[in-house]
Amino acid sequence: MVQIHPTAVVDPQAQLGENVSVGPFSVIESDVVVGEGSQIASHVYIHSGVRMGKKCRVFKGAVVGTDPQDLKYAGEKTTLEIGDNTTIREFCTLNRGTTHRMKTTIGSNCLLMAYVHVAHDCDIGDNVILANAVNMAGHVVIESFAAVGGMSPIHQFVRVGRYSFVGGGLRVSKDVPPYILAAGNPMQYAGVNRVGLTRKGFSKETLAAIRQAYKTIYRSGMNISQALQELRKQENPIDEVQTIIDFIEASERGIIR
Repeated sequence: MVQIHPTAVVDPQAQLGENVSVGPFSVIESDVVVGEGSQIASHVYIHSGVRMGKKCRVFKGAVVGTDPQDLKYAGEKTTLEIGDNTTIREFCTLNRGTTHRMKTTIGSNCLLMAYVHVAHDCDIGDNVILANAVNMAGHVVIESFAAVGGMSPIHQFVRVGRYSFVGGGLRVSKDVPPYILAAGNPMQYAGVNRVGLTRKGFSKETLAAIRQAYKTIYRSGMNISQALQELRKQENPIDEVQTIIDFIEASERGIIR
């Protein structure tokens, strides 16, 4: 059974799944899909073009799926797609895509804490945590299981690799490779995310291989091209090392030092 507070405004063309609840003074426009079991708190605004999964929670004052803050945007129909079990805390602002990729995507099981901003055409994976007031420019990619500390601005087109952890209050202007800690001012490599990887079940052997790969990249005295060439010499590298190689080879902004 859908529960809509009498003061809420829900367009008849919005599609609300079973057991969705909508709190006081919230607005849901047409061409919106909200998956079953999702909870929309009070004073939430959900713009046309939002596709929200099952059992999501949207807290007070969040603004979801509004127009991109991009001067090139000309009113084209784009979307914001959110996976299942994702939590959007108070006063987050999430924009739809532009013609670059036509959508902004946020995966399943994510936590966006208060005042997070996700700009146009961003791509956030599953199980990502963005702490309070993380502010993302357009076209940012944050891969699954990554976490970003509070008050961190992220430059457009930056990529944050899977299972990495970015400390709070850091300006992220270069790509952050997978499985690492990023800290310091200016931000730099601060070791492998050993605690996070161990909690996720990575074996000691896998951790050792990741650590050795980053020792080659950051501690050998070789430049990045030479380090990658050295890593490619390995016979049948484990998947995690190949992921590191592929991520760095695809980097357009360059990786943190």
